Amino acid sequence: MGGSLQIKRMMDHNDSHALLSGEQLIYAITIPLSTSIILANLFIILGIAWNRQLHNTPNYFFLSLLVADLCTGVALPFIPLMGLNRELSLNSCMVAHIFPNFLFLAFLFNLVMVHYERYICIVDPLHYNNLWVHRSFPLALLAVWAPPLLYASLPAFGWNNWSGPDWDDCCAGSQKIMPLSNCSTNATACCSYRRVFSNAFIYLEVYGLVLPAILTIAGMTGRVLWITRGQLKDICRLHRSVERGSQASDREQRLNLRYTRCVVAVSLTFLACWVPYLIYMHVCVALLVSDTKWSSTTHIVLSCTGIGSMAVVPLVLGLANRQYTEPACKLLQKLRDRWRRRTQGSEEVAV
Repeated sequence: MGGSLQIKRMMDHNDSHALLSGEQLIYAITIPLSTSIILANLFIILGIAWNRQLHNTPNYFFLSLLVADLCTGVALPFIPLMGLNRELSLNSCMVAHIFPNFLFLAFLFNLVMVHYERYICIVDPLHYNNLWVHRSFPLALLAVWAPPLLYASLPAFGWNNWSGPDWDDCCAGSQKIMPLSNCSTNATACCSYRRVFSNAFIYLEVYGLVLPAILTIAGMTGRVLWITRGQLKDICRLHRSVERGSQASDREQRLNLRYTRCVVAVSLTFLACWVPYLIYMHVCVALLVSDTKWSSTTHIVLSCTGIGSMAVVPLVLGLANRQYTEPACKLLQKLRDRWRRRTQGSEEVAV
């Protein structure tokens, strides 16, 4: 009897130590990344808010995307925690899984809307101003926030595995000795993503929402680059007909070089921001299908890098536009000049 109690205490200690070390690893990776995402989004948001020339519908969509990305940055440390098994009450467990999932889906929907709006601007510029998202902006804004909230809330309305047949090995090793109903005296239970999200829910989200959205963004981006390439060829052809020359001029070479840089930048952005998340997503689905356990450290690293890299996409779009960053840069320059004046004045007084 005493030996079994000692074994139980050792198992509880090991499980609690593993959970604590997993949380520490998550915070060590996500806190710096989350802070950078939040500050960069605030930097761009202030730039758009202070520039009245940017107060139009396209920039309002981008502002909505920045707000969603800001919320994703706030929730970034909690998203990898969804992969850890913890003891929480039913309501707390639902909130801990549903709210980060809602912010992630809202971010993805906003990203698709921004790409769609800019895609129509390039593909069909004559009908751009008559686009439905411009005529009814509140409806378009509702379309990118309401569906993610409704879908993410489905587990709270009953589409979950909370009353599954067997969750004895979910939380800690002590669950193998103690019944799940006696998990805690504070009305807590084993909180796992497998209890909140059913397999059908995960498959529908991954292959019905997330993957089509990413492919749509990639398709629109590729189509825009293809159209840009055709327009560039037309410009070079007209330039040669005017110059009456058969060789490419310096201006044509500069245009081709700029296009090549654009393609390289888009390709590197896709590889750096989307590929890590795609790897993480398909690895999770493959392990879910095979129903195999894997290292928590691997899951934490993949989830942190995957979600974090995807949250950088709006920052790349925003920081690449000088109109968004110019007001904030001017403000920082003014603050820097004032600081220099104060330091110079204090040095003169000291002398």
